[in-house]
Amino acid sequence: MTFSPRVLAPLAMLLAVPVASASADDGAAGDQLARSARLMAAGNATGARAWAWKAVRANPDMAAAHLALARAHLALGEGAQAEGELERAVAAGTPLAGVQHLRAHAIVLQGDGRAALQAVGQALPDHRVYALRMRGLAMLALGDLAAARANLEQAVAAAPRDGDAWTDLGRFRFVAGDLVGAIAASDRSVTLRPQNVNALVLRGELVRQQAGLVASIPWFRRAVAIDGYHHDALIELAATLGDTGHSVEMLAMTRRAAEARPTSPRVFYLQALLAARAGRYALARSVLERGGPGVLAMPGGLLLAATLDMQAGANEQAATKLGQLIDQQPMNLNVRRLFAASLLRVDAARNAVRVLRPLVLRADADSYALELVGRGLERIGERAEAGAFLDRAAWPVRAAPAPFSSDAGLAVLQAAADEAPGRPDVAIPYIRALIEAGRPADALARAQRVAADNPGAPGAFLLVGDVLMTLNRPADALTPYRRAAAIRFDQPVLLRLIEGMERTGDAAGASGVLAGFVAQNPRNLMALRLLADRQLAAGRYDDAVDALEDIRFRIGNRDAALLAALAQGYAGLDDADAARRYGEGAYALAPANAVAVHAFGLSRLVAGDAAGAVPILEKAVALAPDQAVLRWRLAQAYAGAGRRTEAATLLRALIADPRFVDRPEAEALLAGLA
Repeated sequence: MTFSPRVLAPLAMLLAVPVASASADDGAAGDQLARSARLMAAGNATGARAWAWKAVRANPDMAAAHLALARAHLALGEGAQAEGELERAVAAGTPLAGVQHLRAHAIVLQGDGRAALQAVGQALPDHRVYALRMRGLAMLALGDLAAARANLEQAVAAAPRDGDAWTDLGRFRFVAGDLVGAIAASDRSVTLRPQNVNALVLRGELVRQQAGLVASIPWFRRAVAIDGYHHDALIELAATLGDTGHSVEMLAMTRRAAEARPTSPRVFYLQALLAARAGRYALARSVLERGGPGVLAMPGGLLLAATLDMQAGANEQAATKLGQLIDQQPMNLNVRRLFAASLLRVDAARNAVRVLRPLVLRADADSYALELVGRGLERIGERAEAGAFLDRAAWPVRAAPAPFSSDAGLAVLQAAADEAPGRPDVAIPYIRALIEAGRPADALARAQRVAADNPGAPGAFLLVGDVLMTLNRPADALTPYRRAAAIRFDQPVLLRLIEGMERTGDAAGASGVLAGFVAQNPRNLMALRLLADRQLAAGRYDDAVDALEDIRFRIGNRDAALLAALAQGYAGLDDADAARRYGEGAYALAPANAVAVHAFGLSRLVAGDAAGAVPILEKAVALAPDQAVLRWRLAQAYAGAGRRTEAATLLRALIADPRFVDRPEAEALLAGLA
């Protein structure tokens, strides 16, 4: 069959059009692909993804463009998107065997360890190091830590200059609790690839654990400077900024993270948290609702949602959420308190008591938990037991922190520890039980063995220190406590260091450690309270009031001990009105608490009403007769009210008490009464 020239000419023109377009598209796609590669090499995976996507749009049949886009998705942790692009690359002509290592990566990012192992088993020998990394991550997803460690260590041994392999190993060690090993691996990764955003984010997370919030911020900023829309880097920076009080910048980072990943549950959680901190509870609830079930799958999101439910009076919904969270975090004491409070509000007093009983059986139980249990027992008619807990709640001094008691027998715990000698999570309950059973020497031997087997785990050193403290060897305990602090300087380490230093007479060292922790973690409520207590004791009332007012702004006016401390601070500043306001508030909340009663009496004394202060301070002394500071205030009130004989009797007793620290002032007051 032949065509006439009249037919062939239009046909030739028609055929020439797509050929010319394809050539132009190939050129555009090639240029875009080159830009993507340059950005990827510079660490900007988000930018690389954008240009790879343009290349795919310019030429959907270009396998290299789909591969570049898949690699960018993998660098950003987007497993499902990466798997889709790999399928398109194979459809465009890429051999399936050549991308099996990448498929394994995409699949493991989606949490399917078994499918990832199947894919990595078909990887080519040329991709051995990548395959070892993915096999390690797949084993980690399946919970086989030993196999995960072996594969990841093989990867870095085979390619000691592969920064990604070191990052994977560092992340594994972090998850496994080996912080020393994680820090070493992340240092190596950042040294090898300073532009590796994932390595910088890991380094920031480790510094946050090791040194504190403030020290970690520069690492997250470095990551964001390289890739301004890297979701994980933005989220970590936003969360850390929020925890250090930089709310405006936190909001800006979350908005940018939302642009990078509009459906991110972590974005919705952080924005809702920010709104709740600002007191905009309706907005916080709205943001959480828009975040969907993904936010409630996060422990923090579940806790925030429950807290907002309680604020709105939806106590049954709050109790349901907190019950789910207790199942996930049974040792979280703050969650137990909230759960019990929500149960009391829905008249489930018996359940509230059961939730809090493991906490209030501890010697160091806080007054709020004790009061909740007392009120719960009252509601179910157990008034005698309720009275005992309410009496403890009113006592101004708490015992030193203690671990949870184990319900299991020592034999059972020992058997479990002997079967898994290398696992500190199994050994620790047994060691705690040995301490509580009065066998500290056995506990110390076992703890030292755990620490030797786990030199990168701070918890192992804390355990050794705790046993030494039980043996009344605080100077020896400071060594393992300091080793733990060098790995991870967090709240439990801080409390132990302070206690150890104070028991060895190093009060200045304890104050220095506390000040350093607050400098790195300026919004940590526990540390701020400890710092304020020390400032009050040292007469630094301005500083104490600033810290206490910051705490009050964040937690409200329902903490009697906080209001009492504020009354004391303002009394020290001779601000009688503020001292009276906070003293009355503390007393209204806890009229049977010696600290609150003292604050009320002190506020009267500062206002010049010594006669009115006397009966209040007498009540405080009756509640806590062993507290010298209360008797000192009462002596001052007696003197101010003209009751010289009673004042002199109290003062002589105080001066004879070796624990009394204000002896010169008491002697001067006594001399003035003569």
